[in-house]
Amino acid sequence: MTSAGHPPAQAPDDASPDTGAGALRRLAPPAGRFLAHRKGVLVRLALWSLAESGQAFLVGHAVARSVDDGFLAGDPRRGLLWLAVALVAVLSGAPVVRGVFAQLSGLTEPLRDALVRHAVDRSMARALRGTPGGTDRAAVSRLTNQAEIARDSFAGLVLTLRSFVFTAVGALLGLLSLHPALLVVVLPPLVAGLALFLGTLRPMAAAQRRALAADEALGDHAARSSAALRDLAACGTGPAAERRGEDLVAEAAAQARTLAGWTAARTAALGVAGHLPLLALLVAVPWLRGRGVSAGALLGAFTYLVQSLLPALHTLMTALGAAGARLLVVLDRILGARQGATGPPAAAYEGSTAGNRGPVQGHDTGVRAPAGGEPPVPRAAVPAVDLRSVTLSYGVRAEPVLDSLDLRVAPGEHLAVVGPSGIGKSTLTRLVAGTLAPSRGEVRVAGRVVTGRPAVELATLRVLVPQEAYVFSGTVGDNLAYLNADVCRAELEAAVEAFGLGPLVERLGGPDGPVRPAELSPAERQLVALVRAYLSPAPLLLLDEATCHLDPASEARAEEVLAGRPGTLLVVAHRLSSAVRADRTLVLDGERAECGTHDELLARSPLYRDLTGHWHA
Repeated sequence: MTSAGHPPAQAPDDASPDTGAGALRRLAPPAGRFLAHRKGVLVRLALWSLAESGQAFLVGHAVARSVDDGFLAGDPRRGLLWLAVALVAVLSGAPVVRGVFAQLSGLTEPLRDALVRHAVDRSMARALRGTPGGTDRAAVSRLTNQAEIARDSFAGLVLTLRSFVFTAVGALLGLLSLHPALLVVVLPPLVAGLALFLGTLRPMAAAQRRALAADEALGDHAARSSAALRDLAACGTGPAAERRGEDLVAEAAAQARTLAGWTAARTAALGVAGHLPLLALLVAVPWLRGRGVSAGALLGAFTYLVQSLLPALHTLMTALGAAGARLLVVLDRILGARQGATGPPAAAYEGSTAGNRGPVQGHDTGVRAPAGGEPPVPRAAVPAVDLRSVTLSYGVRAEPVLDSLDLRVAPGEHLAVVGPSGIGKSTLTRLVAGTLAPSRGEVRVAGRVVTGRPAVELATLRVLVPQEAYVFSGTVGDNLAYLNADVCRAELEAAVEAFGLGPLVERLGGPDGPVRPAELSPAERQLVALVRAYLSPAPLLLLDEATCHLDPASEARAEEVLAGRPGTLLVVAHRLSSAVRADRTLVLDGERAECGTHDELLARSPLYRDLTGHWHA
């Protein structure tokens, strides 16, 4: 799945998304160098973790000795003494955890500092290239939110992996000390469950993304069809729409079955690793007793499993399924290892054309087009949005809503679209989103033709937020993370804070609180949809008057946060302030489109001057 950021340079139409394995290969060398320079911290962390191994070993061993050498031997005082040893081992966990956290900062803080330095160097290098518009709007996100996510995810992974390894060593050594036959019973289901879980990580994430995309495509088709029943009947396209709906239903059902299959596989893995060792130990009690395993040793083995080994394994599975993938994505984005991350700046093609009939006056980049042609685009520069002579008519004899429109939007650019009501602004966003096919011309997003592309692929390229925000019954977290199943609680809370959604989330009972759509105001539903779009990994956000119910201050705050998100932002403006905040504004008037900055449009677009006067009034 394409991460939220600039699309890869020269991505072909059939380019497959980057995989976690590719990111891991790219990040392995710098990660190795980072850890090699902190051997002292790693050694001290290992020493504290050895104490945790000793703690895990003592708890089960003391329980076994208290039974065999104490209570069953008729010596309750010795039994109580061994239980006291187990209690001391449990209480010693507090100073061990304190020591681990003290050493952990020696890894996490240098990582954050290194990521911040890299982000600053990268942004400064881009700014010093001297090209107009070469500033990096994603730098703020990398310096703050993404660096914090990387630090927190890295800390969680270090804690979890370290705890599992050393706890498992202590528990397994304890089982071996009690009786080697215990390992014969416990290890096979434990290893099998862990291996099965690791095998489900990547296909499960891919199945989740495909299922969400198929569900969205079906919902979008149903909404558009119900709103256009008269047109479908008048044009005789009802059967085609029906067949399209049947295909989408079949696709959604297929993806749901696939997701259910992988969910069942993951549940089975958790069950095998988390419960089967206990069941195996219970079933094997007669066999173990026949080989000389004492009652105390059996009770100690159960203690090792329930108290140490299985909780550590469950925590490891949870962390690998969430924090691990999130850390890979964020580090890959910050370090700029993805192909095209250090390519030409967005300004390299800000002077491209946009128009309705003929080219639009835009920025001059110093690159001259040949007679009758477009400005040449460097081979490495792939526009985030590229419309080529796009025409759309809703009937054979109907006047075109858009006529021979050419438009290029650079990766990372913030473009506002303005014009009178009914002029074609929403039509433009639907064309770019790939939910509407042009009568003539070509629409590309990140170098890929969107017309006819499967919904699952479109979902990786863009997110369209309409005026009427979609909120469903479920939890707050489910609604906000609907487009990104891998988002962590820290990312979700940071997004809620950034958009000022905290009071609403608190009112609903936190991220796990229930959402009843009918009880939310239109503005609250729009804020939920905006946070959901912000958390999406898609590199292009399309806002079709998605802030019309917000007050001006909330709208400005939301657009500022969205503009700082890595990727491209295209906004159908509801207020003049939206156009002023944008890098460029596209004015649609039905005859000739104009594109430029606010000051440029005031100078050369009568319609924009009229709209400005109307907005001020």
